[in-house]
Amino acid sequence: MATILVVEDEKPINDLITMNLKLVGHRFFKAFSGMEVPAILEREKIDLILLDVMLPGLDGFSLMRQIRNLNIPVIFITAKDSLADRIAGFELGADDYIIKPFEILELLARIHVVLRRSTKEQTAIIIDDVEIRPLERQVYKLGCAVELTVREFELLDVLLQNRNIALSREKLLELAWGYDYEGETRTVDVHIRQLRKKLGWEERIKTVFKLGYRLEMPGEP
Repeated sequence: MATILVVEDEKPINDLITMNLKLVGHRFFKAFSGMEVPAILEREKIDLILLDVMLPGLDGFSLMRQIRNLNIPVIFITAKDSLADRIAGFELGADDYIIKPFEILELLARIHVVLRRSTKEQTAIIIDDVEIRPLERQVYKLGCAVELTVREFELLDVLLQNRNIALSREKLLELAWGYDYEGETRTVDVHIRQLRKKLGWEERIKTVFKLGYRLEMPGEP
């Protein structure tokens, strides 16, 4: 997984973001002002920066001008929602721009997309005897290719993005099937059973309180 620097001066938001980054397996560093960032970047290898715009001392746009030559992917997180501000962020080289308040699952999904575009993201995820290659959309078990349908792979990808976070059937449908899906929510159960069978993950994908699903990784309770 990735090492992410969260630059956000509001401690509750910073804590919320980093707590969820930890849940899905990312490493993180915290900064509460723009002035702290250069020193962190000098001593740590950072794969992605989540950057607030309105920071004390040195605002996010000014900081971006200083660090963009480092070619580290950046997602702006801000309450500044005007078109002019979004255009300014992208012109400075941001990879994405998310407006407060936001859903944490949306932020995690956007992080996943940006990391996937970056060559810094690992190309394979190993879970027991299963190897998942997200960029190639391929899955192998004991070295042999596993045939997954498009929907099964999308569901697996969402579970990997949000591992150790319980997702309801409705949220899984929204993330894996899309906002316009109008079918029966129980279709998730069918695809979960198929994934368990094909990957031998009877214990890996667990139902939590009968309300949602989560994917548990090696070493996690």
